[in-house]
Amino acid sequence: MDVVLLIFDRMTVLDAVGPYEVLSRLPGARVTLCAAEAGPVRNDSGSLALVADAAMAEIHSADILVVPGGPGTRELMGDESVHEWVRAIDRTSRWTTSVCTGSLVLGAAGLLRGLRATGHWMARDDLAALGATVVAERVVREGKIVTAAGVSAGIDMALSLAGWESGEEIAQAIQLLIEYDPQPPYRAGSPDQAPARVVARLTGRS
Repeated sequence: MDVVLLIFDRMTVLDAVGPYEVLSRLPGARVTLCAAEAGPVRNDSGSLALVADAAMAEIHSADILVVPGGPGTRELMGDESVHEWVRAIDRTSRWTTSVCTGSLVLGAAGLLRGLRATGHWMARDDLAALGATVVAERVVREGKIVTAAGVSAGIDMALSLAGWESGEEIAQAIQLLIEYDPQPPYRAGSPDQAPARVVARLTGRS
């Protein structure tokens, strides 16, 4: 099973690494990190790099495609060569997925028109403008298109995907292996739960 993660400069690294930790453990999984060019790409703070094994032009198919998010998605949204590549890989895939603002890339490629989808809560208006029906859910499946909300939701998405692809027992074994048992110290993980002044701090309204 070929799993392809698209990485790019100014991505949010957990968007890619979270799904990687789950999907790399699927039976027979072969994971490839690809980017516009092979080599290192920097995360959104510039302090951490992931290394692309291959250039996008070298990847022609995938069983699972994962598009992470981060500030760098803004550039990808305007890059038609990326859109063409995403559409081409989608034609071959069993699953086309995104995490966080990665859904904006799928939307810009025309894959979310008329579909329910999610992404980071701060990008919902942009996602709707691309033709998606935006829902405030952590993981949304529409056929083979699976979108996840912000950052950490990529782990939930990947575990859900593992269950759909390889069965619940395999997915549960992976969850146990990575000891994914979240017990956050604060109820501030969504705009509906976080204190109003915390939401305002992030949206520039404070």
